[in-house]
Amino acid sequence: MTTDPTELRTERLVLRRVTDADVPAAIRIMGDPETNRYNPAGAPTPEEATAQVAEWQEHWRRDGIGYWSVTLRTTGDQVGFGGLRHHVQDGEQTLNLFYRFTPIHWGKGYAPEMAAAAIAWADTNTPDRPVVIITDVDNKPSQRVAEKLGFVHTADSITIDGPVLVWRRLSGGEPR
Repeated sequence: MTTDPTELRTERLVLRRVTDADVPAAIRIMGDPETNRYNPAGAPTPEEATAQVAEWQEHWRRDGIGYWSVTLRTTGDQVGFGGLRHHVQDGEQTLNLFYRFTPIHWGKGYAPEMAAAAIAWADTNTPDRPVVIITDVDNKPSQRVAEKLGFVHTADSITIDGPVLVWRRLSGGEPR
């Protein structure tokens, strides 16, 4: 696994560092009410989605890791965003694993495939920071992805948007 996370390739996906060119896709994907079904804050406005991309770019500049634009290797179609960012969870330095895909691409295994690549990168390059997944308490699809990846619900927490579940891999946790 490469130590340079700016572009990773899986069997079906290309994960590449977000750029300004991703703003239209972020507005489309992140702003889709269906992709925000479990987001207590709701879908971001175009201005908020644009600001999210700028924030993701700042994570890359500051931390050397962040969220990727996720495209299909065969067509180049942009199907989502996801990746890792430095995060403090209940006082502990962690990497938060995030994924959001267009509804038409749900159920095709892209989120677990992207996430497995992110986890493998983290295990090799930042083994001192555990990877966590934070889900809304009602987001069963995201929780199923976490379980497929070998994560278990280990804690409840509160964010600015309300209660969440914290998922972690137990030692030796492998994707299923």
